[in-house]
Amino acid sequence: MDHHEPRPVPPKPAAPPTADLPQVTAGEVTPEIPQRKPRRAVSTLLKAIFVLVLLGVVGGLVWLANWLGAETAGPPADPGSVVVEISPTPLASPLALPREGVTPHDYRLGDCFKDFDAAALRSTVVACDTGHSAQLVAVFRYPGNDSYPGRDALAAKALEACQATRLAPAANDYTLNFQRAYPSSTSWESGDRRVDCYVTADGGNVINASVLP
Repeated sequence: MDHHEPRPVPPKPAAPPTADLPQVTAGEVTPEIPQRKPRRAVSTLLKAIFVLVLLGVVGGLVWLANWLGAETAGPPADPGSVVVEISPTPLASPLALPREGVTPHDYRLGDCFKDFDAAALRSTVVACDTGHSAQLVAVFRYPGNDSYPGRDALAAKALEACQATRLAPAANDYTLNFQRAYPSSTSWESGDRRVDCYVTADGGNVINASVLP
């Protein structure tokens, strides 16, 4: 790795008047009063339309829910397409410490390093409550199928990772610097896709606590 800084009901009508209505006498044929057609058929048709529309809406919602569920249940997104990692995930079975000869590929977020050398191909990982000179505090992973973004883009992403870091109050007890690390074009070709941000102490192994919350 190359390592660089930094959304009202109407009233009921009265009885109908009879004064002006024509009188019907015996023997006369009362004209047939047209009868209203029953409205039951119309009402049934409207109900049927309503049910069809309702079924259509429900079906659409079910389809949408299934589609979203399929999206959620799909393969996990590539870590590089997410965000900068700043919160360590504890292992179910913690690794024994110290561990010597650990390669950068195996560094884990939150690891603390004794006698840290950013250019070294191997480092010693120690418990963070023992003397150490550096800690890995932020990581960003590019997708595996990305092409090499270039040195400037990698440096900018490493700076973004450092800026995203939130340190614990313990960090105030030490004089610390941020140090960035990112792949070279050669290590990128060999599969290195990780950008790292460390805090380091100039005075050697003087840090005796994790500086992450």
